[in-house]
Amino acid sequence: MPTTTNEQRIRRLHALDERAIAELTDVLLDCVAGGASVGFVEPLTRERAQRFWRSIAESVARGDRAILVAEDDHGICGTVQLAIDLPDNQTHRADVCKMLVHRRARRRGLGAALLRGVETLARELRRTVLVLDTVTDSDAHRLYARLGWTRVGDIPAYAVFPDRSPCSTTYFYKHL
Repeated sequence: MPTTTNEQRIRRLHALDERAIAELTDVLLDCVAGGASVGFVEPLTRERAQRFWRSIAESVARGDRAILVAEDDHGICGTVQLAIDLPDNQTHRADVCKMLVHRRARRRGLGAALLRGVETLARELRRTVLVLDTVTDSDAHRLYARLGWTRVGDIPAYAVFPDRSPCSTTYFYKHL
């Protein structure tokens, strides 16, 4: 399912090798340094970020999770995950997780391309309902709404930004 947008290529990784882990670590560190509320607070060390990606690598290897990456001339510049290991009564759905785009690759349609890619992957995996959450009123929030996702609601002070200040979270879903 590789696709290309501008100079960026999106593809699924069936395994994460050390190079992928290093490049994904760079993306995560950049996003957190840029203030993104993606599950981590400052200071985020390279070692902590690598541990996170190694745990994701194990999940991908078990088949519990699928991952797409976007690459440009400098390597991986974006990613999104699809959590597919869900309870027996929820095997028709999946959770979209950790959509990250390096600041060097933003404002070029990469987020939309990653989201469309993960929707296509979900269809291939016979998932008909997708769920995700994001910071309320963020760029990602606007992207999801623009691409036809339905807002469920907001939870004030649900998470924090990397500087530990609270942020509201909005949940979305999409029927495929």
